[in-house]
Amino acid sequence: MGSLFRSEEMALCQLFLQSEAAYACVSELGELGLVQFRDLNPDVNAFQRKFVNEVRRCDEMERKLRYLEKEIKKDGIPMLDTGESPEAPQPREMIDLEATFEKLENELREVNQNAEALKRNFLELTELKHILRKTQVFFDEMADNQNEDEQAQLLGEEGVRANQPGQNLKLGFVAGVISREKLPAFERMLWRACRGNVFLRQAMIESPLEDPTNGDQVYKSVFIIFFQGDQLKTRVKKICEGFRATLYPCPEAPADRREMAMGVMTRIEDLNTVLGQTQDHRHRVLVAAAKNLKNWFVKVRKIKAIYHTLNLFNLDVTQKCLIAECWVPLLDIETIQLALRRGTERSGSSVPPILNRMQTFENPPTYNRTNKFTKAFQALIDAYGVASYREMNPAPYTIITFPFLFAVMFGDLGHGAIMALFGLWMIRKEKGLAAQKTDNEIWNIFFGGRYIIFLMGVFSMYTGLIYNDIFSKSLNIFGSHWHLSYNKSTVWNNNYLQLSPATSDYEGTPYPFGMDPIWQVASSNKIVFQNAYKMKISIIFGVLHMIFGVIMSWHNHTYFRNRLSLLYEFIPQLLFLVVLFFYLVLLMFIKWNRYAATNAFPMTEACAPSILITFIDMVLFKNSKAPGKDCNIYMFAGQSFFQTIFVLIALACIPVMLLGKPIKIMQARKLANVQPITGASDAEVGGMSNGGGSHGGGGEHHDEEEMSEIFIHQGIHTIEYVLGSVSHTASYLRLWALSLAHAQLAEVLWSMVLSLGLNKEGWLGGIFLTVVFAFWAVLTVGILVLMEGLSAFLHTLRLHWVEFQSKFYMGHGYAFQPFSFDTIIENGGAVTETE
Repeated sequence: MGSLFRSEEMALCQLFLQSEAAYACVSELGELGLVQFRDLNPDVNAFQRKFVNEVRRCDEMERKLRYLEKEIKKDGIPMLDTGESPEAPQPREMIDLEATFEKLENELREVNQNAEALKRNFLELTELKHILRKTQVFFDEMADNQNEDEQAQLLGEEGVRANQPGQNLKLGFVAGVISREKLPAFERMLWRACRGNVFLRQAMIESPLEDPTNGDQVYKSVFIIFFQGDQLKTRVKKICEGFRATLYPCPEAPADRREMAMGVMTRIEDLNTVLGQTQDHRHRVLVAAAKNLKNWFVKVRKIKAIYHTLNLFNLDVTQKCLIAECWVPLLDIETIQLALRRGTERSGSSVPPILNRMQTFENPPTYNRTNKFTKAFQALIDAYGVASYREMNPAPYTIITFPFLFAVMFGDLGHGAIMALFGLWMIRKEKGLAAQKTDNEIWNIFFGGRYIIFLMGVFSMYTGLIYNDIFSKSLNIFGSHWHLSYNKSTVWNNNYLQLSPATSDYEGTPYPFGMDPIWQVASSNKIVFQNAYKMKISIIFGVLHMIFGVIMSWHNHTYFRNRLSLLYEFIPQLLFLVVLFFYLVLLMFIKWNRYAATNAFPMTEACAPSILITFIDMVLFKNSKAPGKDCNIYMFAGQSFFQTIFVLIALACIPVMLLGKPIKIMQARKLANVQPITGASDAEVGGMSNGGGSHGGGGEHHDEEEMSEIFIHQGIHTIEYVLGSVSHTASYLRLWALSLAHAQLAEVLWSMVLSLGLNKEGWLGGIFLTVVFAFWAVLTVGILVLMEGLSAFLHTLRLHWVEFQSKFYMGHGYAFQPFSFDTIIENGGAVTETE
């Protein structure tokens, strides 16, 4: 089979590069993205490797670019993103990039420092302006109140008597600005520390002031404190310093204050001009940087990734050649060699690189080629476990089976159309939506699975047509094949009337496609009929799905030449599943084919035996009573004999699965007289432990296992398979259960919500219907499409992971992680270390 159904064949290669050409060659391989390098220096500290200084230089350049990016985003300047990926620059260009980034960072830091100093100066002048304006009001009030009562309020009664008669009182003052929220505590502290011997006046500054450090808007107040004596002055200044209040000089004379205010206003105007010019210069610098920032990031990350990869290499004894080991896809070796030649030509080296294929017994990484369509389905498989090397890949089959099993549970033409249209919209707009690169995880999950959503919607529309179900209603496309033989009044007055297929009520031919629409109005036995139908198709699909999984294991055993597993696992497993559960499926088709209401006795519908009872009797080797008098308990001649043979075959398969393989391994070890078995005896055992050595790690290895462990593991696998066959078959009944629940929820929403609006008449009924329809639409999308869709998705995922893949899929591999610039840039520059 091709690489579509198995992972790519991988080869471990040794690469010899001349030191001068190594950078360019690794750069070409990074653009190609098909080489996974191994670390040849696992015991060497990261700070002791050859190119650690270059990696540090790249880290420093990234830091400078992040600083520029932060400043650009702060100003809301759009960054140009052409979507193109520039090539990795040559090593000598690192010096030019470092010089450019250093110049930009220094210039920007200098501009920011100057702007901060100017803003701080502007803040001080603005606060001084408010102080001069507010304190002028305070001094005007004091000039009008030079009387004895004012002095008594300031200094107390003893101070007034001490200054009599006619003695002038000389008061000192300080003025400043303080944050508004600190003002109450500031005032209490002044009162307590100075024992009420100061007088505080304050006024709020209406407009907020900008903090030059962080750009926050701060509300402040102007205050002036009057006191007498140097001791109080010192105490007041210390309190102001503790509350981080800013004190400003304020002249006592009115003329001096007016002159200072005029000077302050002039300086504020000059500062505004200089600040504007500074901001314009800063904006020009950032706009120029924003045009190239994305490309600079890509270049620096590519340089860093190259040197990080070169640190994985070894130096030869001459210090002139770098040696690397890498995993490469076998089909791409020629493409890789062409890339190495291009890198050598770019570097100007005359020594060609050497790529030698190595022989190894290590398990290669698993590499499944994907495109934008298959990528999401492959991710579903890898979430369970990465496939072992060259193991059968379930992803191609999952493309069909996953949306189909989902649709069996989600079958509704209307809900499927909503889901399909949403997926189709994302597919049509995928280039624009992918370019947005949002961090919203939920949206990224939906967008990544857009093709899955589209297929699930399309398949749901198909099963919705089969169920003849659209928002819990039916489509009468071809006309019902049932006709009423009762008069109209009888039908309206009797809810329990039934139409018999044995009479002229039924035309005798089925509805051309899907269910007959008359079942939509069958209130008494609609659920009974649909339950029986959906339960049976769930078992049919489940058994076929599991048999397909067992057949997939045959492809694995034959590819890895594992003859023991083929003889003692695949064959008895398939027989066990076929003679019991596939026979159960055959009974369903036999019953549908042989029994009908129009048949002659005893093949009428009333004589049809229960399949469940028949299956239970078959396993227990007993016979139950017939469904009715003179009815036959068997559907065909010789059924009892065949059932006995089938059960005996199934029982015989169990010891074969349990003991066959361990006994053969034990016999092979005794014949070879080697403990444990060596590679030479693998051929005698028939590929027991990976006879095809070139196929790698997909086979089973028993070389170093004790016989007791082999018996225990085989016993566990046998018990798991036998019991799992029963439980897994029952597990597929979730297809019936979720389909029934989905249909009933849709019917409840229609009958209890939308039908209320449809029953109203008149223009008020139109308004009411609009409101009810909006409510019904929200519930339909939110509950039936999103929540029910998520539930059906998870159940489908479980059916594939547990019931299907457990039959053949090991999932013990590890993913191929090539050195790829696209992946590194997509991950924001994070370099994945490979062993």
